[in-house]
Amino acid sequence: MNNSNSKDFIDSIEAFFDSEEWAWVSVIFEIALTLLLCWLAYKILSKISRTVFKRLEKKQKGLHISFFRKFVNIIIAIGVIVLGISAFAGADNVWKTALGGTSIVIAVLTFAAQDVIKDILAGIMISIYKPFDIGDRIELENGTAGIIEDITLRHVVIITVGTLRQIIPNSKINSMSIVNCSYGLNCRSLLMKFSIGYDSDVDLAKQLIEKVVEDSPLTIPGKKKPDGTMIYSPAFFNEFADSALIIGVIVYYKAVPTEKIKDSINSEVRAAFNENGIEIPYNYINVIAPNHR
Repeated sequence: MNNSNSKDFIDSIEAFFDSEEWAWVSVIFEIALTLLLCWLAYKILSKISRTVFKRLEKKQKGLHISFFRKFVNIIIAIGVIVLGISAFAGADNVWKTALGGTSIVIAVLTFAAQDVIKDILAGIMISIYKPFDIGDRIELENGTAGIIEDITLRHVVIITVGTLRQIIPNSKINSMSIVNCSYGLNCRSLLMKFSIGYDSDVDLAKQLIEKVVEDSPLTIPGKKKPDGTMIYSPAFFNEFADSALIIGVIVYYKAVPTEKIKDSINSEVRAAFNENGIEIPYNYINVIAPNHR
């Protein structure tokens, strides 16, 4: 190749790099490289987050761990997006772009996603103050009752009957009055009530109920005495009903379906009442036919 051909070749290469086509190739390459780096950064940070929270969950499982794990994942995603956008503005403008982008995001969320913000803030409050935890049995002021299964950035998941799940926004449940049957306990608890006739032996009925609860393989002692000893809850005369006396008892148990506990205790108590002559009252109607002559 002579000098003239070499010069023409070099000129053609320089012309290509100065051309509009190369500018588009350069932009596409830069975008692809940025997206690749952002994806790698997200995968690495997410893996670190998963590892950290797995170690935390081995030491202590709870509602706050579940919520903040999801919260951190969202922060990582937002951070990677902001830094990816910042890469096009130059390294000197990273913080300026990040702050500007954050301001825009906050403004948009304030006007267009107020419910989302309220749910996230309520979720943070629930996670910090922990009025309930995963596995707790609660009853809300609107009558909803069940076991806490999970919490996300926006809602709480409650298992109600069988496998039914009720999804309640964090902001709504945070503003409700809650009865927590498991608060301060490492087990679940359930108040069970039994009806007996007015002529029945109350003391015997209480003894039979206590024996059934203590003998059940599904129950555990969950009531703490002043000396720290754990015992079964005694049965108590709860109230006078229209046609029955109501005996109550608090049943403590581990991770067993509540329906299984109810079925077992109710069946055993009914059998014990029948065997010992304790009347289980029920409503009935006497129909008197007119005497036609």
